[in-house]
Amino acid sequence: MANKILLVDDDIELCELLAKYLSNEGMNVNTIHDGKEAIDHIQDLHSKNILNYDAIILDFMLPGMQGLDILQRLRTFSSKPVLMLTARGDDIDRIVGLESGADDYVGKPCNPRELLARLRAILRRTSNNPIVNGKTGIIDYHGLSIDSGNRKAKLKDKELELTSAEFNTLYALMERAGKIVTKEDLTEIALNREHTRYDRSIDVHISSIRKKISSELGQKEIIKTVRGSGYIFINQLDK
Repeated sequence: MANKILLVDDDIELCELLAKYLSNEGMNVNTIHDGKEAIDHIQDLHSKNILNYDAIILDFMLPGMQGLDILQRLRTFSSKPVLMLTARGDDIDRIVGLESGADDYVGKPCNPRELLARLRAILRRTSNNPIVNGKTGIIDYHGLSIDSGNRKAKLKDKELELTSAEFNTLYALMERAGKIVTKEDLTEIALNREHTRYDRSIDVHISSIRKKISSELGQKEIIKTVRGSGYIFINQLDK
C-alpha cells in the first residue's frame, strides 16, 4: 500500500515538483498551500478519526499560519511524523522545529532525493516494527519502561508522549544501558541516517526526552552526556 503524505508549502511550483517526484516513488501525495487551511484539514480528519497520513512535510514559513504553530498545535492531539522544510543554514529554525516535536528537517532549496531519503527514514522508524536488531520486549529502569513491540513508553505507569525520533533515541539508549552510545551510532540507529557535521538533531531529541522525564524523576539524571563521545543511560543510580 502506498504511503500517504501531506505536503504543506506555499511554493506551488516546488510542491508540484516534489509531489510528482514522490508520486513516481510510489507515494500518494496531497498538497496544501496555506497554513490555516492545513491545520483545519488535519484537525477535521482527526475529529473524524480518519487522520490517515503516514507523514506530513511542513514548510516553516507559510501564509495563514506558520509551520511552527501548526506543528505545536498538531502535537497537542497527534504524534504523526513531521518532516520540516527550513531555510538552508538557519540552525535556529531547525532546532526550534525539533524542540517542538518535528521528527527531522530538510533545508530549502531541497534536493528531492535527500527529501525522499529523509522521508523514508522517518517512515521506517515510525512503522510498528521494533527498531533494534529485530528484538521485541519491554526494558525497565528506574520506573521508566519502554516497549518496542507497541512503541509505548511509560514513566511510573504514566504514558510518555514521545515523537518517533524520541522513542527510538530513548530505546537505543536503554537497550544499551550502562554503555556509551556515540552521536554517530544514535543517529544511525534512531534516525536511520548518517550523522553529519554540525548536526544537532540527536542533542535536541535528548534534551526533549530529559524534559519529559524530569517532572517525575526530579534531580535524578539517568541520561548523561559524555563530552566528546556521546550519551549514556545510567542503569544503576546512586542511593
